[in-house]
Amino acid sequence: MTRADRTDRLAQEAPPAPEPLGVPVLDSHCHLDIVGTDVGEQLAAARAVGVHVVVQVGVDVASSQLSAEVAEQYDDVWAAVALHPNEAGAGAATPDALAEIERLAALPQVKAVGETGLDHYRTPPQGRGQQEQSFRAHIDIAKRTDTALVIHDRDAHDDVLRVLEEEGAPDRVVFHCFSGDVAMARHCAERGWFLSFAGNVTFKSAQELRDAAAATPRDLLLVETDAPFLTPVPWRGRPNASYLIPVTMRALAELQGADLDGLCDAVMNNGRRAFAL
Repeated sequence: MTRADRTDRLAQEAPPAPEPLGVPVLDSHCHLDIVGTDVGEQLAAARAVGVHVVVQVGVDVASSQLSAEVAEQYDDVWAAVALHPNEAGAGAATPDALAEIERLAALPQVKAVGETGLDHYRTPPQGRGQQEQSFRAHIDIAKRTDTALVIHDRDAHDDVLRVLEEEGAPDRVVFHCFSGDVAMARHCAERGWFLSFAGNVTFKSAQELRDAAAATPRDLLLVETDAPFLTPVPWRGRPNASYLIPVTMRALAELQGADLDGLCDAVMNNGRRAFAL
């Protein structure tokens, strides 16, 4: 998505607040800084519908520093820090940048290294070597700082799994905006990795993703917005934010054939386990 696309999306009218959840959950992946409105207001709107924790995710050095600052300021924000795969593929994963990510990852308010991983959709072949080197470096940082690893995987399933196997995965792994099929979901579940589903699970074209969500073990399921992106139906194309988590949460409960309150409780507990709280 280009900067112009983001500006056009954010200029649209925000969707109305959904019916609040009866049991608190978390938004396991959000970009509060890209959403663009006041962070305090975003968190208040989320809490009003039952979203009590937001994981704020960095994509470069500046946004990772911001993530750590926001998490220090707000108790209901947990920080994740990293160089996004597409940034890494463009040469951003310099020794100095990686050293700063490691410094941030060691801070007490930072709960994860991410989002890192591989993206074969936006990064051309000539940048994929740098991207993979960065992914390996982030895996090492997550291990040495005892933080969760938050993975961005776009059109790169086999290579992501290969690198994790070659490097050895950290104790806690979260597949952000999981995009694999049932077979991949089961592969990840066998290894105890958490799968986080975003609003695209509600898209008409996403039956394979819905099947994967239905097959994900309850104790490894997470929910996210990836705000301001991937706004769930019926608000697809409008700006996303953490207060819309209940829409996706209700879709997941239906897919799992689960009681909504019980699944919310499970998802919140999964978030605490995933991010080691």
